[in-house]
This record gives sequence, C-alpha cells and structure tokens, in this order.
Amino acid sequence: MKPIAKLVLAASLVAVPLTLAANTASAAIVCNTDGDCWHAHQAYEYRPEFNLTVHPDNWRWKEGERHAWREHDGRGYWRGGEWKEF
Repeated sequence: MKPIAKLVLAASLVAVPLTLAANTASAAIVCNTDGDCWHAHQAYEYRPEFNLTVHPDNWRWKEGERHAWREHDGRGYWRGGEWKEF
C-alpha cells in the first residue's frame, strides 16, 4: 500500500467515529423555577409558560445555588415535584 493511501485510510478511520459522536451529542440540561434539573436527550421546544431554563450539556450550578437532579425518561418537564408529559 502506498504511503498516501495509508494516510487517507487512517484519516477516514478517525473521521467516521468523530462524525457519529457529533451527531449524538445533542443533549441539554433543563431546570425549572423549583430548582429541579434533568437531562433532555433531544432538542425540545418548551413553551414559555413552563418557566424552564435550558442550559448546555456541560452546565453546572454554582456553589450555594439550590438545585437537584431529577431524571425521567420521555418528553416532559418537572413541576411541583411531578413529571408533566407533553
């Protein structure tokens, strides 16, 4: 195998996994006004009346802020300690 062919093959072996990883990393952290936060694994459009804040997936609350993780499967949001599906 020629050196240029080896270089092209090596580059393609690196590029394909990176492309797949970029397509699956579309998560966000969503928090309500009660301080409940959860991971949204898809990009949802929340209605303004839900009073939610959407953060990037790498967001972390600051020391002294009152938040708690409350995970749940499915499409919805936490309100008053209950999961509301939409």
